[in-house]
Amino acid sequence: MSDHAEIGEFLTSRRARITPEQVGLPVYDAAKRRVPGLRRQEVATLAGLSVDYYTQIERGKVSGVSESVLDAIARALELDEAERSHLFDLHRSATISPQRTRPRRTKTIRPMVQRLVDAMTVPAFVRNTRHDLVCGNQLAYAFYSPLYPDPLHPDPSQTVNFVRYCFLDPTAREFYLQWETMADSSVNLLRTDAGRDPYNRDISDLVGELSTRSEEFLVRWAKHNVRLHYTGTKRFHHPVVGDIEISYETMPLPADPGLVLTVYSPQPASPSADAMTLLATWAGTNFGTLAPNISNNHTQSADPA
Repeated sequence: MSDHAEIGEFLTSRRARITPEQVGLPVYDAAKRRVPGLRRQEVATLAGLSVDYYTQIERGKVSGVSESVLDAIARALELDEAERSHLFDLHRSATISPQRTRPRRTKTIRPMVQRLVDAMTVPAFVRNTRHDLVCGNQLAYAFYSPLYPDPLHPDPSQTVNFVRYCFLDPTAREFYLQWETMADSSVNLLRTDAGRDPYNRDISDLVGELSTRSEEFLVRWAKHNVRLHYTGTKRFHHPVVGDIEISYETMPLPADPGLVLTVYSPQPASPSADAMTLLATWAGTNFGTLAPNISNNHTQSADPA
């Protein structure tokens, strides 16, 4: 799908979820309304634009559209921070040549990044915009061992993908205790990253694969929902140590565009902390220092330059 069409579908999906009553508009002909949410005319009125101009924007004709106009549309549609950023990303990719929008991608993990994750005593790992697990410390590989073909001996030289696992591996529904929430989140994050990196063929290939193999992915992808992912809590059922509730923080790596560092940490003196201690013991017993030795030279096969 072209970037122009993406803008149109995104704006259409956003106005479909808002009723006139929500934004203080009177409704005189409710029985005759053919759209579930706002009409184009109503969005244009709220944004202070002509109907023709807004219609052209929703059809993807965004050349020359200013940031102030995008801001007005974002306010009219009550976009949150993630949605507003996504709208601007789509506009940028639709109006600037691929050579100027395509971010530089690092093909190898810098030794400093690997040393950073190895120094942490909690699971720490790096993913790319395609949501591949690119590198991690020993505890991270132990934590995500269910994603590997041989969970008892996770091999970091094998690329695993969080979104593919969520939708195509039946064990995901056991591993993620809140699978529906995780499924929504993974799709929304992937669409956010796709908007930031629209010319990444590996992302589009992944979306194409999952759209043909998973109806649940396809339904979520069609909603055009996006989100930012900074901090929160997740719940897992690890096959070795049982249930774990864990907090997370995510941090982009500015020196390595497209890479995001995630750190997990359980509540101190909790059952989850005890489970993490047990997992660390299991990791050391089952695969020792395998993870750091391999992942120092791990390439981002899904993010070519």
